[in-house]
Amino acid sequence: MGKAVGRVIICLLLMLIILVSYTVWDNNRIIVVKQDIEIENLPTEFENYKILQITDLHEKEFGDNQLKLIEKINAIDYDAILLTGDLLSDKISTNYKPIFELLDGINNKKNALFVPGNSDPWTYVYDLDHNMIKHEFIEGVEKRGVKLLESFHSVKKGHSYLHFVDFELSTLDTGKRAAIPKGERLANHVRHQNQLLGEMLKFDSANSSDTLIALTHYPVVDAKIDQLINDPTRKFRNYDLIIAGHYHGGQIRLPFIGALFVPEPYYENGGLFPPQDRVKGLWEYRGIKQYVSAGLGSSQTISFLKFRLFNTPEINVLTLKKKD
Repeated sequence: MGKAVGRVIICLLLMLIILVSYTVWDNNRIIVVKQDIEIENLPTEFENYKILQITDLHEKEFGDNQLKLIEKINAIDYDAILLTGDLLSDKISTNYKPIFELLDGINNKKNALFVPGNSDPWTYVYDLDHNMIKHEFIEGVEKRGVKLLESFHSVKKGHSYLHFVDFELSTLDTGKRAAIPKGERLANHVRHQNQLLGEMLKFDSANSSDTLIALTHYPVVDAKIDQLINDPTRKFRNYDLIIAGHYHGGQIRLPFIGALFVPEPYYENGGLFPPQDRVKGLWEYRGIKQYVSAGLGSSQTISFLKFRLFNTPEINVLTLKKKD
């Protein structure tokens, strides 16, 4: 009996060693996930247009000076590169090195856009004279050739356009500007919001046949789509595609089960045991396609669980195809 118990303990220890070793190895490699996305009425000029998505780095380093990740990215032929947030581990972090080294090493930044996530710092801060200025991290990202997407960015090919928009701003009614309140800081914030809405007015005059892709850090779940469509104070547009991150693919995944949790307040139990077809990848609801990347890093919400399990870090190549 004693020998049998001993063998069981040895087997369990071996299995644990194998699991830990695999997890360490798996957390430090990168896969490229490819997805074709069919778009109705996609202009011929944008057939096979390739979008590279990078998200949820959380200060993770892949090799010295991000060399492994840089080499993986530079080996891909793409037309636009989108960073959909959570590049840092928390809002007060000053560890910019992992992302700045990455951006310095990327060759193709012709159409490079960034939307912040919940772990990134506030986009704007105030100086001693109460002037609203961009956070030093945001300035560093833009200095390295990546544009902060606050309203929209258009790409023209031939006579056709593809527009990238900030999802949250694009749902606001551009015809309704907020009154300037008292208090210098709040007034500056409202003025900036009104300025962005003014920029979106130009977008509103765009041809309805143009391709529209919305960027957001947070996936837009079915219930939120319903809510936005039925909200008379909002303007839900005919998005051809929404691109998001945030979920990490569940971060901790189990074979044959999938993700145990995603941070989603719209779901019951706060995202515990979420619908597995809404955790990562491509899905469609009410004719709206959405792609959610599992990303690269891991959250430190629970410090001792700051790793990915059976969930290889990924970057994503989305290829636009005209729907037949």
